[in-house]
Amino acid sequence: MSVEFDITSEIRGNNLLLKTFGYINNAGGERIISEFYKYPIGGLDKIVIDLENSKVINSIGISYLIEMIETITSNNCKLFFTNIDPTIEKTFKIMGIFQFAGKAESAEAVLANS
Repeated sequence: MSVEFDITSEIRGNNLLLKTFGYINNAGGERIISEFYKYPIGGLDKIVIDLENSKVINSIGISYLIEMIETITSNNCKLFFTNIDPTIEKTFKIMGIFQFAGKAESAEAVLANS
């Protein structure tokens, strides 16, 4: 049984917090990108993606995150992933995601330093 993907977003100061819920595949990746583009990236300092409730991501889901990284990098914004499942963390390391994004234990840890 698969659980539908969901995402919430919240602006905190000059930062965007995205929280994912469920499997990040093509549909999940599209939802992340759609939510991401609702906000004016040029005015943001940090974007935090909290993966606490997402334990699996596939290659198509990662491709959407790479699209985000390209947009964020060109706008002098920083991306952070928090509450990363060990399997996802290993995948991100293999794919070199952490060359372009940070990681932290929690969103609060990242946003407290703003």
